[in-house]
Amino acid sequence: MKKYKRLASLFAVLAILLSNVMCAAVAYNYCTLQWCGQYGGCSAPADTAFLLCIPYGVGILICVALTWVFYKKHQKLM
Repeated sequence: MKKYKRLASLFAVLAILLSNVMCAAVAYNYCTLQWCGQYGGCSAPADTAFLLCIPYGVGILICVALTWVFYKKHQKLM
């Protein structure tokens, strides 16, 4: 069915979009923490911005798994 192919494509696009958003969010937070550490007096090191990769990575893995499941269902029906 076309439904499974569309769902597979949707989740593949979501995984790519999430990876791009993750890169932007981590880079922004890293720069903010680095500036704050040098000039603003923050105590957290800039490397803590990389902890944002964990929830984004889980979301990307879920989207990839759903893409694979829907693609297999699409192949099974053909």
